[in-house]
Amino acid sequence: MRAQRAYDSFAPGPLARSSSVANIKLGNVVIHADNGAVAAKLRQMAQSLAGEFLKRGFECNGVTIKVQARPPAVALPSSTLKPLSASTGNELKQLAAQLPDDSPLKRGLEGFLARAAIKAE
Repeated sequence: MRAQRAYDSFAPGPLARSSSVANIKLGNVVIHADNGAVAAKLRQMAQSLAGEFLKRGFECNGVTIKVQARPPAVALPSSTLKPLSASTGNELKQLAAQLPDDSPLKRGLEGFLARAAIKAE
């Protein structure tokens, strides 16, 4: 926890928010980056990061960067079924009926209408 606070104090803001100190073992600081781009930039900065850890009193012989995506903090909302009005449903049915039988748009509309919730008038 102390290493994470120290890291947050000297790492550039966007990089610090996209990475975290995983552990320190035998003088090697392991940092987990959220993605490859962040990891690449941190690898370029590894020597200066090691120096900053040393300045703050940590035994640090080197820094290892690994890509380890964090789980999303907030669950994504599930999609909700939004019913079509009866008039919209009828207009889409009429449009589908006017299209040629081999039309990809017709097949798509028919599939959509089969799954759609259409409000009763």
